[in-house]
Amino acid sequence: MKNLLAVIYIGLFLGCSSPAPKYASLPEDVQAVSLLGDTLFTSSSSLPDALTIRIDSLIDAAEQESRESDVLIWKARLSGYNGEYREAIDLLSERIEKDSDNPALYRHRGHRYISLRAFDLAIKDLEKAAELIRNTEDIIEQDGLPNEMNTPKSSLHTNIWYHLGLAYYLNKDFENAQKAYVECINASTNDDMMIAALYWYYMSLRRNGQDEFAGKVIDPVRAEMNIVENDSYHKLLLVFKGEFDPNALLGTDTDALSNATVGYGVGNWHYINGRKDRAIEIWQNVYDAGNWSAFGFIASEAELGSKN
Repeated sequence: MKNLLAVIYIGLFLGCSSPAPKYASLPEDVQAVSLLGDTLFTSSSSLPDALTIRIDSLIDAAEQESRESDVLIWKARLSGYNGEYREAIDLLSERIEKDSDNPALYRHRGHRYISLRAFDLAIKDLEKAAELIRNTEDIIEQDGLPNEMNTPKSSLHTNIWYHLGLAYYLNKDFENAQKAYVECINASTNDDMMIAALYWYYMSLRRNGQDEFAGKVIDPVRAEMNIVENDSYHKLLLVFKGEFDPNALLGTDTDALSNATVGYGVGNWHYINGRKDRAIEIWQNVYDAGNWSAFGFIASEAELGSKN
């Protein structure tokens, strides 16, 4: 699979300066305004005790070893898990002033800019992070709450390329999204990360009219793969290959994140196959469910906001 994708030319187009974030003047309990004009409030749900305890221990360990940027990153991640995305960005911005060559700081701030619909700012940060990791050795990124195998599946490099590709995709810059996702695929070392990147890469190709090549890209995807975290993306790729029933996905009783992921993907499957009305109906259902921080929700929102 990598041999097929490695022939594609990969490049980055460094962004221009971005406007001030739209959320800056909002009330304290408001995180952002959706692309459809709805107010997005701070989440009121409590975090699992195991997650809070784990992150507190990671913060303590980083403090004992005087890894100040890691301390701020984990504090920002905890703020993000609590739905305080603006606070997370403020923490990371403060640290960037003192450690401006640390790609992880830009990677995490870029992620949170996506959460707040500040896609241009996300692209600027993630392009900076991509520039900083050129010719560097990759490192595993620890999960806040470990998966069932207690084995992190993503790395600094894959997360930078993955989120950069997503920011481009949400801006409907499908060509640059493709380039970022090929970088992500080439940096992936496991099926989970490969499938996640392939999913958005396939979407970018199809939305850019490259249908034949998109089909070739996902040809190596098989039902039997070593998937721990990205089961929804895996099943969606099998839907695109005609090997899995999309109705079976929509009918499953899964958590809100999976519903947003599946809803956007199945909606896009209908859209690229000419069933625009059905796609919009599904995307509206995702939006109405209200899990506004999920990437599938943001992508559905972007589709509805662009009026297709």
